[in-house]
Amino acid sequence: MKLSRLLQPRNPKFWLLLALNLLSALLAWVLRTYPLALGPMLLVAAVALANAGLGLWLMWQLARA
Repeated sequence: MKLSRLLQPRNPKFWLLLALNLLSALLAWVLRTYPLALGPMLLVAAVALANAGLGLWLMWQLARA
């Protein structure tokens, strides 16, 4: 599999992958910047992990296409 296959601007999955990467960066910034209580911290961390998993799945889909 070639990683160059990920660059597909005409495919909506490509743009969703970029949006998920930006969201991952934002979530990581929130976790590192703000002192959150345990509940909100676990919620943001769970969303970040789910986001990363979906991003990996989309990356796999683009690389296979």
